[in-house]
Amino acid sequence: MHSDSARGADREIFASLFRIALPVMAGSLVETLYNLTDAFFLGKLGATEISAPSIAFPIVFFLIVFGSGLSGAGTTLIAQSKGRGDPKKMSFYLNQMVLILGVAALLLSLVGLVLSRPLLGLLKTPPEVFEAAASYLTIIFAGMPFMFAYFALQASFTAVGDSFTPLWVHLVAVGVNVILDPLLIFGLGPFPRLEVAGAAIATVLSQGVAAVISIAILARGRHGLRLSPGEMRPRADAVKLFLRIGLPSSVGQGLSALGFAVLQGVVNFFGASAIAAFGVGNRIISLFDIPAHGIASAATSLSGQALGARDEARAHRVVRVALVACLVFLTPPLVASFFFGGGLVRFFVNDAEAIRLGGIMFRVVSPSVLLFGLYLVITGAFQGAGATKIIMVLAVVRLWAIRVPLASLLAFGFGIGPVSIWYAMFVSNAVTALAGFVYYKKGSWQGALAGKGV
Repeated sequence: MHSDSARGADREIFASLFRIALPVMAGSLVETLYNLTDAFFLGKLGATEISAPSIAFPIVFFLIVFGSGLSGAGTTLIAQSKGRGDPKKMSFYLNQMVLILGVAALLLSLVGLVLSRPLLGLLKTPPEVFEAAASYLTIIFAGMPFMFAYFALQASFTAVGDSFTPLWVHLVAVGVNVILDPLLIFGLGPFPRLEVAGAAIATVLSQGVAAVISIAILARGRHGLRLSPGEMRPRADAVKLFLRIGLPSSVGQGLSALGFAVLQGVVNFFGASAIAAFGVGNRIISLFDIPAHGIASAATSLSGQALGARDEARAHRVVRVALVACLVFLTPPLVASFFFGGGLVRFFVNDAEAIRLGGIMFRVVSPSVLLFGLYLVITGAFQGAGATKIIMVLAVVRLWAIRVPLASLLAFGFGIGPVSIWYAMFVSNAVTALAGFVYYKKGSWQGALAGKGV
């Protein structure tokens, strides 16, 4: 009887998990396919053009993770408030999140506009790519507030179990992006030929569409979540709580992004073919990461709700079901990429050396991507509990204690070239995943917000 009850609970959690995870996966899939389409169009212009967004991405990511961390704090607080059955607190945390994200977006946009060129210089960006990458960054940073408006919708609605609404908003935005991309990159019809800058403008315009729709939905109010000017006045206790949860995650992701930027500098040292292989390979790997990120998002919502209701046993059951689901989803594509990774790279760029390096990348990295996907599910539970300090520590260790020094040592100390990046990725992913599971088993993460007035 107990076994039947346990299986029934697992089935209920599995159904709830995928009601949240599948729309998140669909949104990520659409976004990743757009990015691959972007790479496909730019790749037709040449290795230099496809390299510009790849070089720019770590710099952009370094700043937008602060918005991601703060919105993640909103997900945690709204989910736990829902678990306690407190709709007033849910709406309050939504409004405080929108205020905090708005201020952060403006500040980070200014920082990005000022520092983009110096950062490209520090990364030893090749001269033939520098201006294209600088143009791309300037346009993306100017549109950053649009991106953060969508973060607010996504974080709050996912927290209460509605990931479909953010999905359709995202689909509209990506549709606009896909239409504008070839028009502005190649200058079709009456549109000017803007190449890399055209890809950036298409992205910002589509984000603007998503921002307008997101604010309209939040202002109208659903699921007990409604924007209210009165509740958007800053409250010191709420701001402190958002920073307590959001800053460790943001700092960890930001330092990770800086580590990726340093790694990009190592890749840049080996020329356009290595840059193309690294950029295309990472885009494809991000496609494989989609199930893990979707399931991790669902684990954040459901574990947060369970912990808000003081049901720790259910929170652990959520994690167990999520881990099994992640394993089932990730294994087939990663096995395929292990054997056919070079062919995947060939589809996007017709460069023999890039194809060779890409094939090596997938053979080395694919097994560790599976481990890292399972680790993402664990961090989803940590996020739901508000235990973001451990996420920060593990993120910093992964990039700065392992990947960056190991890649540099192998590349320049032992002279094995860009393949050093792939080996460093494997080791850092495997070690971080193991450390995450050890911390999860300790159990101290469950009470991260105990006594904090959540």
